[in-house]
Amino acid sequence: MKKMFNKVLLSASVLGLLAGCAGEEDNVIMAPVPQVKNQLSSETQWSASIGSGVGDYFSQLTPNYNYDKVFVADRDGLVKALDPKTGDTLWETDLEGDTSARLSGGIAAAYGQIYIGSENGRVIALDEKTGKQVWSQPVDGEVLATPATDSNLVLVNTSRGTLIALDQKTGKQEWVINTEVPTLTLRGDSQPVAFSGGVFWGTPSGRLAAAVVERGQLIWQHPIGKPKGATEIDRLVDVDSSPLLVGSTLYTVGYNGQLVAMDLRSGNPIWKRNYSSSENIATDGSSIFLVTDNDHLVAVDARSGTELWKNNKLENRLVTAPVMINGYVVVGDSQGYLYWIDRETGKFVAEQNIDSSGLAISPITVDNGYVVVTRDGSVKKLTIKQ
Repeated sequence: MKKMFNKVLLSASVLGLLAGCAGEEDNVIMAPVPQVKNQLSSETQWSASIGSGVGDYFSQLTPNYNYDKVFVADRDGLVKALDPKTGDTLWETDLEGDTSARLSGGIAAAYGQIYIGSENGRVIALDEKTGKQVWSQPVDGEVLATPATDSNLVLVNTSRGTLIALDQKTGKQEWVINTEVPTLTLRGDSQPVAFSGGVFWGTPSGRLAAAVVERGQLIWQHPIGKPKGATEIDRLVDVDSSPLLVGSTLYTVGYNGQLVAMDLRSGNPIWKRNYSSSENIATDGSSIFLVTDNDHLVAVDARSGTELWKNNKLENRLVTAPVMINGYVVVGDSQGYLYWIDRETGKFVAEQNIDSSGLAISPITVDNGYVVVTRDGSVKKLTIKQ
């Protein structure tokens, strides 16, 4: 419940409802830091910083490794390109010069540019070589998810339930698809995934949607969760997870919904399992890994949906989405710990105390290591020694 409250988007009509639920949130108990006998050791190759980070704000400002650079940003509008070998700053750009930038939609890279979204309802394109602003385009709603790119378009999912396609050169809007937005939603949006002429994304009304990229034509929508219960909170069904493509199968999970495997072209479900999550999922090709809304780690068989293992030792620690690094499942938590989990057994193999400010986003992999960004803007490249 506590994790859900950290992502709830307040509206005037439900403030009283949330106030009445505060007691339940206060009673949530965070599991203690697990006692792990480390089988792996880490080494810090370099440290850098990106302004003041995201602080206590909800943010998915995930860095991006592309064009032989690590791109990072803070909420106030500072954007940097770092050398992945040394951590040196190759360029930096201050988009606002004050605290009003409110960057929030993580960094995408394509067409010689990087793209960042904002809570102010803007998408900004920067030249990847110089950091110079190419264009800035207003859109309908906050941009809380990383944009996607395909067919010379930048695809943006906003808090207003709109999927918008912008021309990558000019930022001009080419098309828009509107979907239903309930009275109350989680504070987060699904990152679109583009593949083979189609784009796929989750909606606040609990559906996985598909459209033709070039024309913006909606192909199908499939329910991942159905609203049920007496209160607006009980009826939350957002699909905030980014769809995951493995071969010809799409996987997604919804809050108060299900983990679903779907046929890519028809949109028909292959299997469904009862798991609730608002975080992205990960795969090693044969298993699907997810973090549930109470921060249990789960692995299921990708073909059948059969549960392979569950690890509940991080309950209510506000765990990040899982990622695969060096063949291990890796998650971070709100107190700044990074956990390495055996993908076959679900058991811990190592934990690292990265930074007391906490981790809001998952690490990203780079050549010969991985990069971690903390809530206070510390950026570190580390390597694992076995």
